[in-house]
Amino acid sequence: MSKSKLKPKHILVIRLSAMGDVAMTIPVLRAFTAQYPDVKITVLTREFFKPFFRDLENVSIFSPDLKGKHKGFFGLLELSKELRLLGINAVADLHNVLRTKILKIFLLDLKPVQIDKGRVEKKALVNGKIFEQLKTTHQRYKDVFEKLGYPIIDSEPHFPERTELNLRTLEIVGKDTRKWIGIAPFAAHKSKMYPLSSMEEVIKELSKNYKILLFGGKAEVEYLSTLENESILSIAGKLSLDEELDVISNLDVMLSMDSGNAHMAAMLGIEVVTLWGVTHPYAGFYPFHQDENNALLADREKFPKIPTSVYGNKFPEGYEECMKTIPPKEVVEKLEYILKKQCS
Repeated sequence: MSKSKLKPKHILVIRLSAMGDVAMTIPVLRAFTAQYPDVKITVLTREFFKPFFRDLENVSIFSPDLKGKHKGFFGLLELSKELRLLGINAVADLHNVLRTKILKIFLLDLKPVQIDKGRVEKKALVNGKIFEQLKTTHQRYKDVFEKLGYPIIDSEPHFPERTELNLRTLEIVGKDTRKWIGIAPFAAHKSKMYPLSSMEEVIKELSKNYKILLFGGKAEVEYLSTLENESILSIAGKLSLDEELDVISNLDVMLSMDSGNAHMAAMLGIEVVTLWGVTHPYAGFYPFHQDENNALLADREKFPKIPTSVYGNKFPEGYEECMKTIPPKEVVEKLEYILKKQCS
């Protein structure tokens, strides 16, 4: 075999953001490293996301200083020089935005391969010209590696074991023999968020029989703390991302919007129930290896233009109310069905 046809042995994988998209790389990389243990992976991503990759063999993280020495055109030139010193001989761009396109110019001799985001078919989906399942983001990631000569098989995925909680985390979450339900009530856009009044009904009903752990960002800390009682605990703002992943790995089920929390749970092999507003699983962002029946969708008969956008940032007037068509009782029953199924 000629040198030009040799498969790369050190691949730079680029995915800088966002949280859910970075989390979706994990099942793909886990399958890759299991199939190709002799290939080294360096992931270019933000320092904050480093804990996501903690259990992956033969994977290292390089976190760029995008606000400092790696900022702008000449900063990316410097970044390319630093990356070359690692010995990379291939580039898999799973992000494909302006910043990564510039970076790839400096690495052009490595013949970078980038993700096909499927913009044409996604535009057709949100414009109502088609209504069908598009290629998943996970598959789009796998396609990049296949172009590099590494097809990935993940039909029977493996997930990490539940993490033993450290003393600090245990002091916060406590010990409880009941089933643990994680609930992440927030999303980036209101159109993707279940009404808080309805979510409070769900939380109240489930807390009668289960331990509820609430997840959220810094902006939600105050609100989530108002929901706490003996059976409901907010961990928002109390744990590091590493510790939060430890807790998620110990959940029995996660309830989330179409958001990063769903993908964080899925990458750890936790069953996830997702609630969908103006977005739709057909766009390809359904959590990894989840039962399609675990998606509870807004009523398309009443809101026929769904999905109105890929990310939930665009919608006609009135569509921000579409998630009211998902009854709290239906959400509770779905979660209880899953938990009972686990016991059978």
